[in-house]
Amino acid sequence: MDSGMDWHYAKAVLEWQVELGATEAILDAPIDRFELPKSQARPSPGAAAAAAPVPRAPEIDAVEVARAAAQGAGSLTELEAAMAAYDHCELKRGARNLVFSDGHAAARVMIIGEAPGRDEDRIGKPFVGRAGQLLDRMLAAIGLDRTAEAREQAVYITNVLPWRPPQNRDPEATEIAMMLPFVQRHVDLVDPDFVVLMGNISCQAGLGQRGILKLRGTWAEAYGRPALPMTHPAYLLRQPQAKREAWADLLSLKARLS
Repeated sequence: MDSGMDWHYAKAVLEWQVELGATEAILDAPIDRFELPKSQARPSPGAAAAAAPVPRAPEIDAVEVARAAAQGAGSLTELEAAMAAYDHCELKRGARNLVFSDGHAAARVMIIGEAPGRDEDRIGKPFVGRAGQLLDRMLAAIGLDRTAEAREQAVYITNVLPWRPPQNRDPEATEIAMMLPFVQRHVDLVDPDFVVLMGNISCQAGLGQRGILKLRGTWAEAYGRPALPMTHPAYLLRQPQAKREAWADLLSLKARLS
């Protein structure tokens, strides 16, 4: 309003506005009469969601779950059931069978391979394909047989992983880690005198090392037992010239058994 406006003129203007229907003074800024007071305003769904933190589901430690399941198994039958019920390894989703073991559970020698292949996944037993047939011939050469009833001639066979990886790829470190408690419990329950670690993956799980061509033939300790790293029979099928070193390893195992 012009500060020079006199009182009579201002009064006339105000009366004219009242006659037009104006009942309140005009402010410098518009007022939204439909807006609720802040004390009564309801937050929008988006604002409420942003204000209230969404509780996060607790993360599951797959290795700890495996350790608890393995320790709870008091027999090989219970261990196999615990592994079958374990749902934190994605390999289980694509496998046809859980490949647990083969051979005599009281054997002095326990062979730990890597993972099932196509034939093993189909049949449900370890080392039944071409590599398994070669393994049987290798064992027979030093008087061992997975079908033998006598403890001195018997062999017990299993793998680090009970499920076949897709396209026979190498198992991932996380997959090995979650299966390791089951392998340790498996060894404890069988209680062999000697363990044979067949292949890189078996050495990685049992010794924490890879490089089977350097490790083979040198006795070490794995799972609390004397352990002999050996090249996998599948490697020997591809590299027949390596059978000479494999034969030397078998003779080393035979000497220990004697």
